[in-house]
Amino acid sequence: MADSGVVVVDKPRRVGHAGTLDPMATGVLVLGIEKGTKLLGHLTLTEKTYEATIRLGLVTNTDDAEGEPGARVDASAVSDEDVRAAVAKLTGPIQQIPPQVSAIKVNGERAYKAARAGREVELKARTVTIERFEVTDIRRESDADGVLVDVDAVITCSSGTYIRSLARDMGADLGVGGHLTALRRTRVGPYDLSQARTLDQLAKEFTQVPLARAVAAAFPVRTMDEAETRAIRHGNRIGESSLGEGPIGLFAPDGTVVALGENRPGHMKPVVVFDPA
Repeated sequence: MADSGVVVVDKPRRVGHAGTLDPMATGVLVLGIEKGTKLLGHLTLTEKTYEATIRLGLVTNTDDAEGEPGARVDASAVSDEDVRAAVAKLTGPIQQIPPQVSAIKVNGERAYKAARAGREVELKARTVTIERFEVTDIRRESDADGVLVDVDAVITCSSGTYIRSLARDMGADLGVGGHLTALRRTRVGPYDLSQARTLDQLAKEFTQVPLARAVAAAFPVRTMDEAETRAIRHGNRIGESSLGEGPIGLFAPDGTVVALGENRPGHMKPVVVFDPA
């Protein structure tokens, strides 16, 4: 178990990976090592925080700076108060339609593949929660075509939120269009930039969070007795706990992390077993 765990990377731009952080984005990316890979699917469901810049007055076909520019609208009439009012509408539980260039499957095909082929697919709105949408700066840039408004913000949101879609919807609400120009993820669940290491730093000294510490940092912890530990290692149920629905880190009496469990009516069942019998 000593070699299992997670590595918290401060991802630079344009580095490919199998996660869900946009290519243009930088920041916290959590990678699994050995049995730590079983943890990743549950970590992706945790809350995330971003630093973002939204440009108002210009749309793109991908809702971010990677796409082809579309309609340009003079945003000189958009006041700071207008910006903050639009942000308020996008705070709390909202219905959000994912961007056309996303990995969501429609009729078995990824939406981004259809978009690249010039086809627009119908994506259904989903409920996401924006816990925090704090404007930290508003800047204006003028040229021959009018004014562009750049809005810097800190956003804390639920899993499945597209920051590009927030930029798109904010611009649409203000009547000038908008897209995302910069994105940095500063936190994934319990892991933030203070724990992240750049690729250069990892090349000099490879640092990872041991699996037991990673589980304890991300989820409530239940220490089982010997009989419960045996049952969970065999994939069997144990009594329910008072620690919430889950996931819950299930530890053996000696401190070994055994599994992640979830409460069901009258019992707890393992959903991931790291240390089977």
